Amino acid sequence: MDATGITLSKNQHAHVNREIERRGLQHRVRMHLRDYRDLSVDEPFDKIASVGMFEHVGRVNMPAYFSKIYSLLKPGGLVLNHGITGSAPDHEELGAGMGEFIEKYIFPGGELLHVSHVLHEMATSGLEMVDTENLRPHYAKTLWAWSDALESRLDEASGVLNSTSRAGEAERILRAYRLYLAGSAMSFEHNWISLHQMLAARPSGNLQQGPIKGAQSAFPFNRGYMYSKA
Repeated sequence: MDATGITLSKNQHAHVNREIERRGLQHRVRMHLRDYRDLSVDEPFDKIASVGMFEHVGRVNMPAYFSKIYSLLKPGGLVLNHGITGSAPDHEELGAGMGEFIEKYIFPGGELLHVSHVLHEMATSGLEMVDTENLRPHYAKTLWAWSDALESRLDEASGVLNSTSRAGEAERILRAYRLYLAGSAMSFEHNWISLHQMLAARPSGNLQQGPIKGAQSAFPFNRGYMYSKA
């Protein structure tokens, strides 16, 4: 396996590169501080995973986003797109004012689209959706676990923030994230927002490629692999 990762977060970039070195994977894995739009299409990938990103791309940039992914995939390649989606097709505000709060204090500029809109843009770019899974209740459970973990270590979190934030900001940041985690968990529980994983392929045009005729990718087009015994 050979893997390349990209991020715009300097902290994430530094952390992952430390992990790569600690695990002795320098010859197989690399992590770059780079915008996805700057990736070269001259060396396309077999598979791509885009996690927690398209909700920050926004509606107006979706065509360019999926077109870039298409150009970065080899014919027959697969892309897994994991992201938060809006539960209302008409893009209503989140309940209890959570949308305005998140926009102002946590993710300025973020935009949640309904999964139908995301799949439409994906298909328009030439990618074929081969599987889609809704993980909304799972993500509610995950966020409550994150919230509980933070609540159990508030003093430690406050200490970290006091050492890394400007004077007087630590408690404000901590309050914001306590509300964000609990409010987001509630939002997933109430179906105000959702979480989808969408697997798509760039069809190769080769009807003989894949496990069955016409697959045009490595996707098996059945769910047996999910349930087979290890």
